[in-house]
Amino acid sequence: MATETPPPSETPTALPATEEFVHMQASTEFRELRRSHRSFAFPLTVAFIAWYLLYVLLSNYAGDFMGTQLVGNINVALALGLAQFLTTFLIAWWYARHAAAKLDPKAEAIKSRMEDRT
Repeated sequence: MATETPPPSETPTALPATEEFVHMQASTEFRELRRSHRSFAFPLTVAFIAWYLLYVLLSNYAGDFMGTQLVGNINVALALGLAQFLTTFLIAWWYARHAAAKLDPKAEAIKSRMEDRT
């Protein structure tokens, strides 16, 4: 059975001390990484939850509107329900692009710096 991961090394790697983690967490570099993540993730999370709650509220209280036929047997409720899936995938794709472009390089720099200190 072949695996892509190498076997664990015989020599254990030394972890940075607790003080080094605390110092890094207080650094400008780490605060910038955290700000980049939060400024992207929080607004999208709020927007998606609002969109989902709108769908639920419309389903409960606007039955006539949600039952409006669009094309054939496809009504507004089905179209909006499928749009929920679409927006979920779009947000995941958008976040993956954002993370690869903005977050991962910053996180890798912090990780490298922490590993070099040991």
